[in-house]
Amino acid sequence: MADDTKNEGPGKNTGPWEYGFETRTIHAGASPDPVTGARSTPIYQTTSYVFDDVDHASDLFNLQTFGFIYSRLTNPTVSVLEERIANLEDGRAAVCAASGHAAQFLAFFSLLSPGDEFIASKNLYGGSITQFGVSFERLGWHCNFVDPTDPENFRKALTPKCKAIFIEVLANPGGVIVDLEAVAAIAKDAGVPLIVDNTLATPYLCQPFHWGADLIVHSTTKFLSGHGTSMGGALVESGKFDWFQDGRFPTMTEPDPAYHGLTFAETFGDFGFTMKARAVGLRDFGPCMSPQNAFYTITGMETLHLRMERHIANAQAVAEFLDDHDAVSWVSYAGLPDNPYHDLAKKYLPNGAGSVFTCGLKGGYEAGIKLVESVNLFSHLANVGDTRSLILHPASTTHRQLSDEQRTAAGAENDVIRLSIGIETADDLIHDLDKALAAT
Repeated sequence: MADDTKNEGPGKNTGPWEYGFETRTIHAGASPDPVTGARSTPIYQTTSYVFDDVDHASDLFNLQTFGFIYSRLTNPTVSVLEERIANLEDGRAAVCAASGHAAQFLAFFSLLSPGDEFIASKNLYGGSITQFGVSFERLGWHCNFVDPTDPENFRKALTPKCKAIFIEVLANPGGVIVDLEAVAAIAKDAGVPLIVDNTLATPYLCQPFHWGADLIVHSTTKFLSGHGTSMGGALVESGKFDWFQDGRFPTMTEPDPAYHGLTFAETFGDFGFTMKARAVGLRDFGPCMSPQNAFYTITGMETLHLRMERHIANAQAVAEFLDDHDAVSWVSYAGLPDNPYHDLAKKYLPNGAGSVFTCGLKGGYEAGIKLVESVNLFSHLANVGDTRSLILHPASTTHRQLSDEQRTAAGAENDVIRLSIGIETADDLIHDLDKALAAT
């Protein structure tokens, strides 16, 4: 970085010099506090902000200038996190929310009207299946679930009312890796945005915008925060989707009565979608991220690249151990050479196949319950992406509200164990599992 004059800062790759991913995890979006000189981003624990004068206030409320009004909409600490996530995803802009589910809600609320449809992979986190298949139905938004292992299934499911395609590039919990480039091509042909949940991969492993995605959602609660302390979600836009297509996206292209007829796609251009999600979705439904959670997530992201390296190395070692264990019938980890998604992992996840995967126990449901109750170092809880190693029996917890058919479709059958491998000593994790498996 000898010639810093080539670049305005780590968040702005405007010149010949482009800062590396590791540098951007630490610096993007942040700078010393101009008043106090504080180097770490402060927690702006405030609800509201003083206006310069009446004209300044009216310009802010009319979205004619940028600034801070009320922390339900914008907060300086949260804004740093939004810029950092957008930067790491090579996106145009981001808006943070109270959880990953809140971010998904903001995405679909900004897209859909009652009677609209979207297509989603059936290999999703169980809570997303319920959100899409049950709660969204009450809002008049219909989801068609398809098998993502053949991208053409998305094309076959297209209807005139379809407004989006949604996938997890690295599925939770089944470890399915979707052919992102192929699905993006289908979405482009259909003129609908591809929304990618990048929670398990993180931008360290995969940047979906490089493969044709249009929107990205994250549960920042997981790897981005990384320490099991802070709830949050994020919605990121590429800035490249054309909303002016045959009048298909009136929420973006028609005048908004709440803002004196302002049209979000026309007024804000390549960051119009996140502005719509913020100025309408956050304003009217209120799922904002707290500044304290944003602070913890910013801090956690500074070590994202270091943690992910260890997560992946440990996951590979544990997966290889389980693959040879007598009590285990199968292991679904794309880092194993005989895994059906191994080649897709090398294409889309060149730095490693992640650290969340599943295995099947020969003893079935009862063995699964016994295992999660017998571990010592692993924590039995409903989360992933922690520095600590975590274990779960989805059929009795996160996916228990689903039918047997839905659990099978989601890769959460009765014998399935989900593991989120942390950054401890790998031999200790293997020893803990070995003792617990003996008890099954």
